[in-house]
Amino acid sequence: MKRILPLIIFAISLLSVLDARAQADTLMRFCARHIPSDYISDGQVYQTPISAGETAEFNVTFYGGSQYRIAACSGLEDGNLIFTVYDKDRNELFCSKNQKNTPLWDFKFNSTVDCIIEAQLDEMAPPSGFAILLIGFKN
Repeated sequence: MKRILPLIIFAISLLSVLDARAQADTLMRFCARHIPSDYISDGQVYQTPISAGETAEFNVTFYGGSQYRIAACSGLEDGNLIFTVYDKDRNELFCSKNQKNTPLWDFKFNSTVDCIIEAQLDEMAPPSGFAILLIGFKN
């Protein structure tokens, strides 16, 4: 019996991790529909578990001259995640809340800009989930 209990605990833990991973993969595919084929992924996946009242923060460098798109998702409905883009001095450049919680933003910088992207769940969204950002670019 002493040998079986640790195996059961391990199996339950493994199943929980696999379930969370499957949920994140499903949300990633849902979010990816906002990045059309004429955009190239920046190669990064920005994701983290998030709960109501929490703020996730991502640091990103955008290079001048490219057209970018940020797609932000949490859950299988658009508008559950509010994201705000700041420059390195914390000047707000964009906030999805000001645009009816749009899940995406298209933009272009003339020069390279280091940005901070904050994401939080909308108060009407489920109380927890994953914050997922996808970034694509085209020249």
